Amino acid sequence: MKKIFIFCFLLVSAFYQSTYAQVDQSPEVGIVEHLGSIIPLDLKFVNDKFEKVTLRQLINKPTILSFVYFDCPGLCSPLLEGVGDVIHKTDMKLGKDYQVITISFNFRDTPQKAKEKKKRFTERYAKGNSDGWIFLTTDSATIFNITHAAGFITKAVGLDFVHPSAIIAVSPQGMITRYLYGITFQPIDFKMALIEANKEQPRPSIQKVLMLCYSYDPQGQRYTLDVLKVTGILILFFILVFAVVYLIKPKKKNKQQN
Repeated sequence: MKKIFIFCFLLVSAFYQSTYAQVDQSPEVGIVEHLGSIIPLDLKFVNDKFEKVTLRQLINKPTILSFVYFDCPGLCSPLLEGVGDVIHKTDMKLGKDYQVITISFNFRDTPQKAKEKKKRFTERYAKGNSDGWIFLTTDSATIFNITHAAGFITKAVGLDFVHPSAIIAVSPQGMITRYLYGITFQPIDFKMALIEANKEQPRPSIQKVLMLCYSYDPQGQRYTLDVLKVTGILILFFILVFAVVYLIKPKKKNKQQN
């Protein structure tokens, strides 16, 4: 019985090292969560009104950060559509209860492009409060600093980028409190992320656990089901169930004999 226990322990440890431990390693493209960290608030940007600003000047309420680039052929526009859709559906007031800051991670993007992109999305989704959704551009060094601090890892491919898709909840003091993954967001998740940000309460997302079953496809710029990981998890689950049943049955037999 003791040997079976040791075998199961070694099996779980090996599986963890080969599969789950990969989450803690820095991926080539993806998200490394920095929950509880303070983003660098004194970095300088140019907003969609062509004004020079810092995040310290802007972040004075719960804030949703989104990273995009304006000529993106893949995930960026669907992500902004998803942000706009959840803004439209939530019962919290944009600009009063919270704000959204969209930062371009392409140094070639200009304030004029930011203005045009903002107009497109705020006219449709901002509920008449376009000042609550801010679009920023900046230089390459600042982009590296802010994306690195947020754990948002991209890879340049020619003039385009391979990148993840997520939004980040930040507290009024600049603390990262939640990551929400994907291109669509549930109003309840969005609202809870903002409430937690307002309370300075970092919370891991259940979506991160679910992402263990997915791998990022750089060519398609999307997450796809990783069959090997899912198979490994299922095999491990059934082995553990078998081991538990095998250990419990002898005990029941002994009790019946006694």
